[in-house]
Amino acid sequence: MNQWLLVALGGAAGSVARYAIAGALNPTPVAHAPEPSWGAFPTGTLAVNLIGCALIGLLAGWLGSASSQPNTHWQPLLATGLLGGFTTFSAFGMETVHLVRAGLLMPAAAYVLASLTLGITLAAAGYAVTHRV
Repeated sequence: MNQWLLVALGGAAGSVARYAIAGALNPTPVAHAPEPSWGAFPTGTLAVNLIGCALIGLLAGWLGSASSQPNTHWQPLLATGLLGGFTTFSAFGMETVHLVRAGLLMPAAAYVLASLTLGITLAAAGYAVTHRV
């Protein structure tokens, strides 16, 4: 099967799963909450991100031990597609694990700090550009 199609199918399933889980845990999106509070905490997003990290770790271990030959179907369908659609935070988590396992603690810390600060900064900047008060 075409790898592009595998990624698309997995991405569609991951996106729908994220929407369902995040919506169930946060029926009112955090951006629409009447007042910021712990009740408006993005539990749904946090949950899918943490689930995605666990799943990509499991998948990476499974794919690495499944055979000595690279699997041309499971990685694009499940890692890039399903988990990419479900959350990109899973890739962030696994990349950080790889850096730490390699003993690259400073780059791992820099990656975490840059991902969080730049991600939040860019989200805020994008919101500021497109949201008119």
